[in-house]
Amino acid sequence: MKRYPDFSQFLKVLKREGKPTYLPFYEHYASSGFIAQHTETQFDKMSMSDTGYWNIYVDFWLSLGFDCIPMEIPLNCSLSNVDTHGKSYSSEAYTIIKNRNDFENYPWPDIADPINFKHFETVAKLIPSNIKIVGGVACGPYEWVSAMLGVMGLSYAIVDDPELVKDMFCKIGLLIQSAIRQLASMDAIGALRQGDDLGFKTSTFFSPEQLHKYIFPIYKNMAEESHKQGKPFILHSCGNLQEVYDILIEYCKIDAKHSFEDMIMPVEQFKQKYGNKITPLGGLDVDVICRSNEKEIRHYTRNIIEKCFYDGYWALGTGNSLTDYMPIENYLLVIDEGTKTL
Repeated sequence: MKRYPDFSQFLKVLKREGKPTYLPFYEHYASSGFIAQHTETQFDKMSMSDTGYWNIYVDFWLSLGFDCIPMEIPLNCSLSNVDTHGKSYSSEAYTIIKNRNDFENYPWPDIADPINFKHFETVAKLIPSNIKIVGGVACGPYEWVSAMLGVMGLSYAIVDDPELVKDMFCKIGLLIQSAIRQLASMDAIGALRQGDDLGFKTSTFFSPEQLHKYIFPIYKNMAEESHKQGKPFILHSCGNLQEVYDILIEYCKIDAKHSFEDMIMPVEQFKQKYGNKITPLGGLDVDVICRSNEKEIRHYTRNIIEKCFYDGYWALGTGNSLTDYMPIENYLLVIDEGTKTL
């Protein structure tokens, strides 16, 4: 079935205003390797500044039938240049601020110039008028602070130097809020988003009280800046957030939530519990998509569609992201099954 993507359909899902005429799609992220394989290009060897990078990126999402271009750019904050080969993004090797003196002497970007906006301007010129960007800052306040201080450094500083922790979140928060405020004013951006992984399988990294003290006021401000421009705000966060969902919905006033894991809370359960207040996005288990055959993938996808799209307030997608190791043909089966849904 031929689709004619239209951002207004996805907007209905986010704003919860009328059932869309078809099932929209949404993903938070696609790895450069996945995009390279699907587009048969060298995308995974390119940088954002390379000629043709954004053309390939936009064509990738449009070719799959998406109504929006998910996009994020990092803060103009440099991390350590230590060789981190073989270490995770949150490794202590990235630590660049260890004390008050480091904080004061760090080359923080100007509050008016927190990210490189030119990439959004480039994409804005590449997309059709009926398609919009869902944009934001790469990595959220928790991820930036825990990277710059190190997870261990942050843990010690909460006890040994709470003022430094407060100032770090304040500084990062102001930069992200400035970026969101400016992005929200761009016509090509139809919704705002923030990715910030707050937890793991059984809990959040911070206690609910610490989240409310350091992080949730930043989310609240981002949502407010988005809403001032009449645009929804999406939060992507991995981990078990069951203790703070009510705060995210009632206090922060996020419009949609992405990232679901079956072992924590399957998206259909989230939909049943919170679906009258907030829109869940995606939720198909990445492992199931990777390991299943065609019949199993179609049955699994159809089952979740029926449980989540009955009222029109859900978008089809994975529970996390499109990874290098996900077979492209398996994901295309998910998309095909979604395309059959009216």
